[in-house]
Amino acid sequence: MSYVIFEVKTDDVGNINKVINDDLVSRQSILTRDASALGMDKDVSYLKVEGSEDGLKKAAELADEFGFTKLSEKEAKEINEKILAEEEEAADGMGMIFG
Repeated sequence: MSYVIFEVKTDDVGNINKVINDDLVSRQSILTRDASALGMDKDVSYLKVEGSEDGLKKAAELADEFGFTKLSEKEAKEINEKILAEEEEAADGMGMIFG
């Protein structure tokens, strides 16, 4: 499935809800992560939208209105790998608890 990742400045994090509350965008898979949660020393958050081409296009239009930065394909892949690694660690931790 296709996805797009936006970098959102800390001052603009409140605008994420304005993007994801759009009818079409809200029907996509949406994930937000703070850069520090991904082990990065940046004062930003990341918004990942995964889904249909129409949904991604609408998300990009709205994100542009609020000044979010769409990551290049290479940057998005790097951030996505960090997100997946974080989710895998969390799942492994739950497995140890409920074993």
